[in-house]
Amino acid sequence: GRKNWLFANTPRGATASATIYSVIETAKENGLHPYNYLKYLFEQLPQLPRPLDADALESFLPWSASLPADCRVNKIPQ
Repeated sequence: GRKNWLFANTPRGATASATIYSVIETAKENGLHPYNYLKYLFEQLPQLPRPLDADALESFLPWSASLPADCRVNKIPQ
């Protein structure tokens, strides 16, 4: 909300806030639990051998079918 933007007192802070809000809202729109999705990302992304490789990141996007079921609001059997 509006009051959250009070803490973005620098352009870099505002960019970081906008990025995380975008990730969370995109997760919601794709039927994911934002907390579980972020937890999964924070656990898995540091283990990638090539974190800047677009192909390696594809399976972590919110619309990926390969995300674990506990990230989904409506769990889809895999």
